[in-house]
Amino acid sequence: MSMVSMQKGLVPAIRQGPALRSAALVLSPASTRSLASQQLSPPSPSLLHHRAALQSTRSFSHSPRHGAPNPSILGISGPGGPGMATSYFQKPSLPANTIVRFVPQQTAWIVERMGKYNRILEPGLALMIPFIDRIAYVKSLKEVAIEIPSQSAITADNVTLDLDGVLYTRVFDAYKASYGVEDAEYAISQLAQTTMRSEIGQLTLDHVLKERAALNINITAAINEAAQAWGVTCLRYEIRDIHAPPSVVDAMHRQVTAERSKRAEILESEGQRQSAINIAEGKKQSVILASEALRAEQINRASGESEAIMLKAKATAQGIDAVAKSIAQGADAAQGAVSLSVAEKYVDAFGKLAKEGTAVVVPGNVGDIGGMIATALSVYGKVGDAQSKTMAKRSLEQSNVIEEDGQNAQSQLSQRDSIVADFDKVTRR
Repeated sequence: MSMVSMQKGLVPAIRQGPALRSAALVLSPASTRSLASQQLSPPSPSLLHHRAALQSTRSFSHSPRHGAPNPSILGISGPGGPGMATSYFQKPSLPANTIVRFVPQQTAWIVERMGKYNRILEPGLALMIPFIDRIAYVKSLKEVAIEIPSQSAITADNVTLDLDGVLYTRVFDAYKASYGVEDAEYAISQLAQTTMRSEIGQLTLDHVLKERAALNINITAAINEAAQAWGVTCLRYEIRDIHAPPSVVDAMHRQVTAERSKRAEILESEGQRQSAINIAEGKKQSVILASEALRAEQINRASGESEAIMLKAKATAQGIDAVAKSIAQGADAAQGAVSLSVAEKYVDAFGKLAKEGTAVVVPGNVGDIGGMIATALSVYGKVGDAQSKTMAKRSLEQSNVIEEDGQNAQSQLSQRDSIVADFDKVTRR
């Protein structure tokens, strides 16, 4: 077979796709020998140009987005160039078009028949018609993590932040994910960035730092609202890093330091206040206890003094009573004993006055001991007369009570006689 016939046979295969190209390359033995003989000889320039065109066509047909227009036609550069977002995911290559295929688990293959959507192949065995059916899209039904690149956003209080995050998505409708949007991952990534800027613009810096969970929920809800038409659901969104300008970071550090200092001063003042309260409370309790102790001491002392006075008074009364009884029983002998006792005390008192250099006022008859004793006894006698009169008065009152009770006159007369006799005895004493 000549080179011209090979080119005529390969050009339709190039135009028909990978399946037809593989069929067109199946040559007869004679053609194979002719091609081998030609390969032993140096290739001609036309053959080299044909091979380069064939390789370019193959690489273009195996691209996951071979149906998309050339970026150079749209006026934008390719991946990694200016004007186009960087792709963070490697697109799976389309499987070869054969009669029997095995679809992996959690994977959906979209089959087109003669350029039109035909069906979605489920996991397992699949049969296809060569030259007619074509696997146009391969969609993974697993959860996918999309890295959101770092971007700038301005908060409500005009602070510029650099944020990046991770978006977790899953395809729930392979048809919509294939025909509803050109590149679902790229579209969702751009939507996540714009939604993040919108949500950040509604919050201040403090709220962004505090309400990160609420911000993630709001971004997820906004993405799901738009991504339903693309057959993709957003499971969750997580803000990974938030970078503030250095000046803002320094201000935040100073604010934290000031807040810590404020708390330390407040705690120190509270400690001093509590210490002063405790000291005052201790002094108060000490004064109260001391006053209670003094009060108890005074009460005990007064009680002791009163008991001592009562005991002394009782003892004095008992002594006087005993002396009175002794005088009453002793008659003239007792009178002499009393006079002797008074004389001894008188002498002792003057003896003490002689020992001490004390100026005192004494009676004129200080040298007359007998007169002094007589005076003392006369005073004693006057006291005795007063006591006798008091006793007589009480007896008369008792006799009046007896008269009121209606006793006979004889008993009244005898009672009066006994009273008068008692009075005379006391007077004589």
